[in-house]
Amino acid sequence: MGDLDQRRQASLRAWSTFVEQGDRAADLVRPEILESWRRSSGAKVAPDVSSAPLADEGETRSYFQGSPLQVAVERVEDELRRTAEDGDLVLAVTDPDTRILWTYGGRVMRRKAETVNFVPAARWSDTVMGTNALDLANRHDRAAMVFSAEHFAPVVHNWVCWAAPLHDPVSGAQLGVIDISTTWERTHPIGMATARVLARMLEQAMPRSSQYVQAGDDEPAASGLVLSLLGTAEAHVDGRRLLLNRRQTEILALLALNPDGLSLEQLHAMLYGDHAVTFSTLKAEVSHLRQALAGQLASRPYRLLMPIATDVEHVLGLLRRGAVGAAVEAYGGDLLPGTESPALVEMGEYVAVAVREALLADPQPDAVLRYLELVPHDTAVVEACLRTLDTSDRHPAVPLLKARLSVAEG
Repeated sequence: MGDLDQRRQASLRAWSTFVEQGDRAADLVRPEILESWRRSSGAKVAPDVSSAPLADEGETRSYFQGSPLQVAVERVEDELRRTAEDGDLVLAVTDPDTRILWTYGGRVMRRKAETVNFVPAARWSDTVMGTNALDLANRHDRAAMVFSAEHFAPVVHNWVCWAAPLHDPVSGAQLGVIDISTTWERTHPIGMATARVLARMLEQAMPRSSQYVQAGDDEPAASGLVLSLLGTAEAHVDGRRLLLNRRQTEILALLALNPDGLSLEQLHAMLYGDHAVTFSTLKAEVSHLRQALAGQLASRPYRLLMPIATDVEHVLGLLRRGAVGAAVEAYGGDLLPGTESPALVEMGEYVAVAVREALLADPQPDAVLRYLELVPHDTAVVEACLRTLDTSDRHPAVPLLKARLSVAEG
């Protein structure tokens, strides 16, 4: 709590400096916060603004109803509500203009949200409500965090917000963001990762029907299996989420990563290693998985009979093309954390090492900072990045990297 309080006091000093002296605050905040403060000030957002303005509520409902965002929210709403209630958070989904379309909050945060119009139809762009994570994520098309007085409006200086962009699974168009917010003293390192996980969950729950392809886009809708394994485990087939137990997820992962198929003996060895588990037990698990896949799992060898897309292959493909920043952004963390499958443990180590080695070879500051959210104690990557920066030029990443290094070294 002491570190958080110091961080809050630092943000308040930076905000006060900007309000009183403008760009003299440049060295005190992240560049994207300063840029947003400038926009807010230039748009004449009053520092004492007390609540967000409302757009037409009927038009907002019409926009949301039947949209890919509404379909996705409806499909995973129970999980979104549970996340909000368990953490006493408020969640929001917006359109590309940062107009809120849907919200749900835990008991305490729901009341706080209502007092500032953090509700459907409210407009939260930084030109009307001041700096916030929803606007930054929408504007820059990447996950964003805004802590305490990094918000331009003092009415939300007691908040911390994380937001991640949402994209159409067919066209790739940005549809808006998902935001999670709570009070500043409940800031946690997992906040940004949670926003990204929720964004991925919503994107995978969106319909992949051609009716959502943008005009002029003749590309057919995506179909088949979409499997997330890095940091979180989720499987969707044709937009429908599969409810699988741990073992079935591991079997599905092994088959997805070996699309040419596996014999019973190969699958058994990859899944159980030296554990004394009968072939009959494995066959029963495969049978349950086949039912969940509506029969799209062949035998002799075991092989999936549908298009397959995994985040593992996506990250590795980006690394092969040299897109280190994009690969780190797509990397959600360890592959199926806690798995005892020898083959999956090995694959997880391979992906983790590949991402780390790519960063050591090309330590882009933004990518390194994102990586440190997942692997906060990797001092070698921090040191490699600092060596490439001219610290005398006051690069905005240098203080953050040095702080990470100091914390990691204890």
